Amino acid sequence: MTDVGRISRGKLKNRGGRGDPSPLGTWFWDIDRVLLLLALFLMAIGLIAVAAGSPASAMRYSGEHLKFAPLHYFWRQVMWVAASLPVMIGVSMLPVTLARRMALVGAAACVALLVLVPFVGVTVNGARRWIGVGIAQVQPSEFLKPFFIVTVAWLLSLKAREEDLPTTALTAGLTAVIAGLLMLQPDFGQTMMFSIIWLAMVTIAGVPTRVIGGFLACVPVGLGAAYVFYGTARARIDAFLFPGVEGEGASDHFQTNAAHATLTSGGWTGTGPGGGTVKFGLPEAHTDYIFSVVGEEFGLIACMVVAVVFLALVVRVFVKLLDEQDPFKLLAASGLAVQFGAQALISMAVNTGLAPSKGMTLPFISYGGSSMLALSVGMGLLLAFTRRNPFLMRSPYVKNWSAS
Repeated sequence: MTDVGRISRGKLKNRGGRGDPSPLGTWFWDIDRVLLLLALFLMAIGLIAVAAGSPASAMRYSGEHLKFAPLHYFWRQVMWVAASLPVMIGVSMLPVTLARRMALVGAAACVALLVLVPFVGVTVNGARRWIGVGIAQVQPSEFLKPFFIVTVAWLLSLKAREEDLPTTALTAGLTAVIAGLLMLQPDFGQTMMFSIIWLAMVTIAGVPTRVIGGFLACVPVGLGAAYVFYGTARARIDAFLFPGVEGEGASDHFQTNAAHATLTSGGWTGTGPGGGTVKFGLPEAHTDYIFSVVGEEFGLIACMVVAVVFLALVVRVFVKLLDEQDPFKLLAASGLAVQFGAQALISMAVNTGLAPSKGMTLPFISYGGSSMLALSVGMGLLLAFTRRNPFLMRSPYVKNWSAS
């Protein structure tokens, strides 16, 4: 065999293996494949869950013409997943510097869209949170979350270069502006999400304990002010604490009761796929209350599996970051992990009746185009920031013979 033949045969043999020099091969062996597998597993669970919740929602929201298309939302979700996977993989292949620049530009664009939402946004279920027309409608706050996290991580990481920079104050101001824009929609749940993420990130950044204590002391003050001056928050808190009171929050109380009844109706093992009946009385069965549908048709054991997968994702990220030396990558990756974990926790708490209704989707599982695409961008960024660093993997006790 000629030398050219041996070389060609060697290239074919290495393609797809650790020696594969192609961009896709390099990406596959550098990426955290456990994180990728967890994300894909959640998407698969989501497709099954949306298929279970689609008949109830199609009958409730889609009109008479879709009563005979019970899987309407499922097929749309398949489309969104198919569009989101290339986005996630493409973003995860970006160099860290380019990913950061993309996020900074994206954050500025999303904030601009948030400013426009109260004027040209689309009203759905009494809230003006979407912008666009038809299938092109997007929810800017969903896309802003991962971009906001990367922006805050970049600002906080500047402290390592210049100690006098007021990075905490700058990020606090940015969070306050976003919170104000969200409360105009109104979107109290997303306001809480952005606040939780920011507080977690400044804590990880090493802000002094007394400052963190001051921020925490402001929480009850802020909640009290929201209760007094913000009608949406007051209605939801009243519905949660005083379920017998009539008023604006009565529908929230009904949704919470319906979600809890649906969740527990299947027992430990569930009624089986398509066997649920309580879900037909559940509003938003395919979005906000998808976790309850999982409980009815697949059982409480399946719900625990979903919770464990989210916990595994968060734990995996923080274990991965134990040896991270770049403050920006540490803060960005940990902030994204907090987003996935906190959003999942809040959504599951609402479904189980442990928290007031917030309109919070379950990441990768609830139906929604904006949610799925934005979460895929966030997961892509997380995969980009946790890629294997060959310099951290190199042992200091092994002599680098190639340098000699």
